[in-house]
Amino acid sequence: MQKTTIEMQAKGLDYQALNASLRALGAAQVAVHGVMGQRYLGCGMQDQCLKLYGTPGNGLGQYLSGGTIEVFGSAQEATGDTMNAGEIIVHGRCGDAAGYGMRGGRILIRDEVGYRAGIHMKAYREHMPVMVVGRSAGSFLGEYLAGGLILVLGIGLDGRYPAGFFCGTGMHGGKIILRCDEAPQGLPEQVLVRGLSETDREEMRPHVEAYCRAFGGDAAGLLAKRYFVLTPNPEKGYHRLYTSVL
Repeated sequence: MQKTTIEMQAKGLDYQALNASLRALGAAQVAVHGVMGQRYLGCGMQDQCLKLYGTPGNGLGQYLSGGTIEVFGSAQEATGDTMNAGEIIVHGRCGDAAGYGMRGGRILIRDEVGYRAGIHMKAYREHMPVMVVGRSAGSFLGEYLAGGLILVLGIGLDGRYPAGFFCGTGMHGGKIILRCDEAPQGLPEQVLVRGLSETDREEMRPHVEAYCRAFGGDAAGLLAKRYFVLTPNPEKGYHRLYTSVL
């Protein structure tokens, strides 16, 4: 049986009123039109499906613990902050600090993401957060990354490096996979770079396929491209910045 989608209008509602309305509905599927900067939409959500038309404000899907948030537009800062499970799909770009402290679930971003995406992402047992960025990421991508996977597909860049400065600064876990024709240069000393293995490619596969289901594209073609993998350098861990080494 197909679930009924409740339609509502966000115009004229501040973030508190809009969030209160969403919680009061308690519906499984809600489409919200006219979203313009309202913060914390879907905060702590567990099992709803939200379709947001417009530009949600900071903290979209904060503490998300299940369900799906789909944005038909772009999102502002801190999308998926400390999310635990579920999925956020953005048909546009995200601002800074997307996936801040993310602990599980998946974020799919069709276009670009700003500075410090994936900062402090972490994994625990079966919980592994994943962020897929279609085009490019700003500086400090994966800063202090402790676990999980960040994948930047470099769509439309013709093999050019798809991230900004200081990629992986302080990373001590997890993995960043970048599509580019040449190995990234000038990375922080905490980062090791190697070519993509077949194991890595299989790890990418379900997430690339999910990206293409959401936004269109040729998953097989994307998987066939050249990628480089960034992992922590165990000899140059960021802990050395804060503790004495005897």
